[in-house]
This record gives sequence, structure tokens and C-alpha cells, in this order.
Amino acid sequence: MNRLATNLKFLRKTNNISQGDLAHEFDIARTTLGDYERGKTEPSLDMLIRIAKKFDVNIGDLVTLNLSLDDLEVTRNRDLRILAISYDSNDNSNIELVDTKAEAGYLDAFNDPEYIRELPKIQFPNIPQGTYRGFEIRGDSMLPMEPGSIVISSYIENLKDVKEGKTYIVVSKDSGLVYKRIKKVAGENKFILLSDNEAYLPYEIEFSEIAEMWQHYAHISFSDSKTTFNAMLEDKISEIQRKVSDIHDRLV
Repeated sequence: MNRLATNLKFLRKTNNISQGDLAHEFDIARTTLGDYERGKTEPSLDMLIRIAKKFDVNIGDLVTLNLSLDDLEVTRNRDLRILAISYDSNDNSNIELVDTKAEAGYLDAFNDPEYIRELPKIQFPNIPQGTYRGFEIRGDSMLPMEPGSIVISSYIENLKDVKEGKTYIVVSKDSGLVYKRIKKVAGENKFILLSDNEAYLPYEIEFSEIAEMWQHYAHISFSDSKTTFNAMLEDKISEIQRKVSDIHDRLV
């Protein structure tokens, strides 16, 4: 389908006008308007002018741009990759949710406005101005934050703004999406990524490997955090007891 056909259908539906009503207003058959929207035929120059005036759009935009993407923006910066952002009817940036099922697609389509548009949106009250995204956490590397939690994070435009000891969603170009605590490496273009769960070893990541970084703002948990903490504490106690038992066995 060509741009004109896509735009005409989009503008008509956005303005809640039926094919019959619009065809009547333009004094053409409904089947003719349907052919315009399917790209089977193209309107005359006079009809193009009438369509442009009706919907208050530029003729050039009508035939060359995808007008359905007007509520989307692509943010570019020097350090990180291009980022598509969507906006609500009040020009506030949406909070898209990247859950486990969407992660693989997100890594491939991070800058595709149409993909970003299709991600589910979540609301968060009284959030400061900025660009936010929600990420579902997998695994137990950041206990006591349990798997399945949603981390609401703000977009980092420059790696120089990353703060020592804070937690971030790190989207790498090759390894995917992780949630880690950040340690800076003085004089080098790399970070050390640390897990709050000491069972996981820290590792380094070069700046050049980072595609996006999102700083933790808040998180939503779906289980009893006290129960989770108690379970983690029991695991720690069991581990200490095992180590003490090992030491005892070596001494006797």
C-alpha cells in the first residue's frame, strides 16, 4: 500500500469519519474512496488538494510521509543508539513495557517506531518529566528484587551521567538486557556490572558494547517482599552452615 493510501485511511479513521460520509462529502462513490485507500487507484490533483484541505495537511506530506507516526519521536545522541519514543494525547512520553516475551524483539527493533508503538503501555503516578520504560526482570541475580518485577527506568542520554553504585538496565548490542549495579573504572571506557546476589560474579562491559542504559526510578513487585527476603536469608544461613561444616570436616 502506498503512502497516500495509508495516510488517507489513517486520517479518516483518526477523525472518526466513515467511508460513506467522506465519499459523500467529496461527491464520489464509496467504492472510489475504497480504491484510494487500497492503493488501487490514485486521486486527481484536484482531489488531492481537497483531501489535504479537509484534514489540514500538506500535500507533500500526504503523499510522502507516514502520518500515523506523528506521535512518535526518534531520539539520537552521540554515545548510544537511536531510540524511538511514543507520546500520549497530552504530549507526555509513554512508559512502554518490555516484558520477557518482548525482549528479543526489542533488541532487534529498538529504533522502529511502529514496533515501539505496539508495546504495552503502563501508567505511573506523579513521575517527573523524562523518557521512561518498564523492563521485566528475569533471574535472581538482583535479589531481594525477585524475578518478574517491573523496573521503571529513566533513559540515560550520556554515559557520563551514569552514577557510581546505582542500578541500571543495561542493553548491550550482543548480550541482551540485564539489570545490574554499576561500578565505574577510572580512566577507562568501561563499567563493571555487579549483581546484588553475591552468587553471581561481576563482569566488565565496554562503552562500545552498550546500546542503551536506563536508570532505576522505581519498581513494581508482585510477591511478598518479606517472604522473598526470608527465603534469601535462609539460603544464606544454609550456605554458611555448609561452609562451617566443610571446615569442621577438614579439621577432624
